[in-house]
Amino acid sequence: MRKPGHVIVGIHVRDRMRKAPDMQKILSKHGCLIKTRIGLHEVSEDYCDPAGLILLELAGDRPSMDAFVREVSGLKGVDVKKMTFPHG
Repeated sequence: MRKPGHVIVGIHVRDRMRKAPDMQKILSKHGCLIKTRIGLHEVSEDYCDPAGLILLELAGDRPSMDAFVREVSGLKGVDVKKMTFPHG
């Protein structure tokens, strides 16, 4: 089976405080697919953005990655974008 290349998933969570438990449950369930995870949100001394961005590099078989993306996409208040960069 051919490897899918570098698969990057961006997840924009509009209400981090309310969605974090559901999001973390899905991330933990599919944890073996996640090679790299970066979380970003705007923060300063007097402001903490309620929205956040999670960037993931996935590794694994395509059906498992597709199932993960479908599950995350099913959460309300969450936007998902997937990019694939082929090997070679």
